[in-house]
Order: sequence, then C-alpha cells, then structure tokens
Amino acid sequence: MKLSFRFLLVELCVLISSSATFGQIDSFKDEPHRPKVHFSPKEKWMNDPNGMVYYNGDYHLFYQYYPGSTVWGPMHWGHAVSKNMIQWEHLPIALYPDSLGYIFSGSIVVDFDNTSGFGKNGKPPLIAIFTHHDPKGEREGRSDFQNQSIAYSNDDGKAWIKYENNPVIKNPGIKDFRDPKVMWYEKDKKWIMTLATKDHITFYSSPNLKQWERESEFGENIGAHGGVWECPDLFPLKYKRKTVWVLIVNLNPGGPNKGSATQYFLGDFDGKRFTAFTTDTKWVDYGPDEYAGVTWSNTNRRKIFLGWMSNWDYATVVPTEKWRSAMTIPRDLKIIKANNTLLIASRPIKELNEISSKPVIIKKLQNLDTIDLLKQIQDLSIPCTIDLTIKNANDLLIVLSNRSGEETVIGYDKIQNRFFIDRTRSGIINFNQGFGAKHFAPRFSISTKMKISLVIDESSVELFADDGLTVMTEIFFPTIPYDHISIQSTPPVLIKELRYKKMKAIRQ
Repeated sequence: MKLSFRFLLVELCVLISSSATFGQIDSFKDEPHRPKVHFSPKEKWMNDPNGMVYYNGDYHLFYQYYPGSTVWGPMHWGHAVSKNMIQWEHLPIALYPDSLGYIFSGSIVVDFDNTSGFGKNGKPPLIAIFTHHDPKGEREGRSDFQNQSIAYSNDDGKAWIKYENNPVIKNPGIKDFRDPKVMWYEKDKKWIMTLATKDHITFYSSPNLKQWERESEFGENIGAHGGVWECPDLFPLKYKRKTVWVLIVNLNPGGPNKGSATQYFLGDFDGKRFTAFTTDTKWVDYGPDEYAGVTWSNTNRRKIFLGWMSNWDYATVVPTEKWRSAMTIPRDLKIIKANNTLLIASRPIKELNEISSKPVIIKKLQNLDTIDLLKQIQDLSIPCTIDLTIKNANDLLIVLSNRSGEETVIGYDKIQNRFFIDRTRSGIINFNQGFGAKHFAPRFSISTKMKISLVIDESSVELFADDGLTVMTEIFFPTIPYDHISIQSTPPVLIKELRYKKMKAIRQ
C-alpha cells in the first residue's frame, strides 16, 4: 500500500462480535476460521466435490472424504443435501472403500429411461460413476490400479448398491485414469463419459452405463500441462442462439498462480469428438483456492459450478484443527463475448439472497477522505457481500483488516490492467512457504466502467469482476477475525453505487 496514494477511504469498520453476527452456528463457534456461508465438513478431511445431481427438489453434494483424519487418506464419498445449495444437511457416508479400492472422484446421473435396468417400479435410478483406486496395485508399481465402476440407488440417493460386475471400464495401462463425468447425449441416445487420462481427456460412450466404448481423445498438446489433468466436465451452453460446448479440465499443478486450478475450452462436440475453437489456455478462476470444480447434473439449461476451496500446495497443513477445507460458493455459468472473444463468466447463485439481509445502498461516493458507514449502518458484519459499480476504473484497493495489523488486499492495477489479491500480511502464513503471496488475474472487459462483487466469509474472499469475467478465490487465516473493510483509490474513482448485504450464518 503506497503512502503517496490519494485515498478515497470508505471506512466500513466491520466490528464483529457474537451480538453483531446473527445466525451464529453454535456448534462451530469455538472453531477459528470455520466458514459461515460455505459448505464444510463437520469434521475431518474433505476435497473434491463429487456426484453433484439435482433430483426431486434436492441438490445432492457428494465429496471426497476421509473420516479418519484431517489429512488425506482412504477416500470415501461424503454426502449432503440442500434445497438451495447454501443451507446443507449432512447425511451418512454414501460410498466406502472396498476390495477394489478407495472411492475416488466421479459423477451421478438420473437414468430416466432406465437404460441400466437398475430402476424399480417405474422409478428411475440414480447411477454413480466413480473411480476405484487400488492402493495395493499402486504400491506394487502397476499402471492399472485405477478403474471405473458404478453404483445405483433406488431411494433418492440415501442408500447405494455397487454393481456386482465392477469395474465397467478396466484400465488399459494408464497410471492416471480417473474422475469420470457422465452426461446423456440426446441426439444419439447414449451416455458420454469424459475421463481424465494422464495429460489429456478420453471420451467413452455407452447405451446402458455398463458397457463402454472408447470414442476419441483430446488435449494431449493443447492447453496447460504443468501437471496431471483431473476432474473433467463436458456440457453445452447457449450463446445467443448457438450451442457452445464447454470442456472443463482441472490441473495439478500448473495453475496461473501456482498449484492446482481449473482450465476450460470452448468448442464443438459431435457425440464422438470435441473440437476446440482455440488452443489458448483459459481459466475458470484465477485465484489459488478453487480446484476440482465441476457442475451439477439434471439442472436443465442452468449450469451450476462448484469447486473445492483449497490448493494441493498446502491443503493438508492449513491451520484448522477439527476439519479441513470448504467448498466455494456455487456459481452460475454463462458465456459472454468480451473484446471479440467468447469467455465463461461465473456469478454467485441467486439463492445466496435467501440468507442475505435487505441491501444497504449508498450512491455516488467521490472526493471524500473518509466515509464512515457505521453512521448509516449499525450492524455491519462478516459474512457479507459487497457490490461496487464504478464509473471510471482506476487503481483500487479493498482492504480487509483487523486491529492486529493483518490484512488481505483485493485490488485493481490500471496500468497492468489486472486484478490482484495480496495475502502476504493476511495472518497465519508460516505453515507453507508460498502461501503468503500476491496473486494476479487479467481484466478482460475493455469498458471504462467496472463492476466488482465480493463474497466475504470468515476465512475467504471470492472476487467476481465485470459480471464474472474475472474470478479469484482466496482463503486466509487471520489470528483474530477481520473487523475493518476499507476502499482506497488514486486518483479518486466515482463509485456510482455501493451495495452491502449481511449474510446469515448457515447451520451445517
């Protein structure tokens, strides 16, 4: 932060206390850094979101889970359900390791036509497709220790029966052969599996989810290849009247700010092959703390994305004791053209309003040294959302801080034309050498106007700029909660509107 800045200081002075924060989660109140509006496990280790499906009014979230420790171990599928993807009910573990191995990542589909034959009494089954990871084979140095298997449920996902003839796709001799994401391809009346295979994607097809045929490969020399490809997803989105196919590929390591991240490609898919429009690398989220992101199935034209809010560079050593990791806020995806380029834009789901207070709106902030919003808003608190509509985009800082002098800075650098989040002084950073760093993301919009939206929780911030064209997710661990938010700019910008909404803490 340069002392030469001419500050437009919006002093939010967010004084957080148990009386100011409504909806406090009693069972978690003694757990530092526990998210208040993001999904987190009750205890122990969690990573990738899995098997996300919407069915009979419920959003199901399964996830990589190890109930034996707060570090990664033999993988299970944890399970939770929600009516709005914000307020969650924890359910018993859905899938346990077995003689074929650990239960790695995968997906769930609704088999409406009962192509699998697992349905009963005219009711379609839910089919889980996942990777069996054989630790014994891995220890022996074999290359065929990951295979694809299925399980089915006839009671809306409460109980699962593994298919007796698993695996349904045997490993052809590829060490990294995992994370099946399955969708129904209506035109050819068949299922399509998008599978991560080493450093590229392999597509398979099936009439019944049991017998699979290899169709094609994509990406061996396209996109980012700093690490192994994981957790893919394939789906169509509409841009105006045209169908654009989106291929999401998670990568570890090799992200734009080191470690793990989520890249994507836009193109065409004909039921056999995916053809990208361009071969350059695009990222769903430029922050270091969104990974393994995929979308819910059975949501019709709406595509809702969720990622794991951590990074493999430090996920196992972050300073939480009873639990590790959280998920991002679910995000609606759409395609926007910016500067003659088609891009994915991500926005927080509208359901977030269900736990948000009535907005406090302040208009036309300019040429003022200090605006103390406590004079206008008496119960400011975190978690919250802040939306800024800015007339003239100049250098801008949004500073989250506390009385201990710790701060996380979200900003825009006009000369470099990029956003950044700086957590070098954010609090506890010594658990990993690279955690305390400044991260960057390009601005894609060429408008002089700018919109910035922030979702701020106890230990994270998510930045959505220019209607979601640039997204960054960062976690942080202050020694005491942040209790101030300030906005600083030089030269002064005209903030046409500042919109603040307090969020009610969810009970998990």
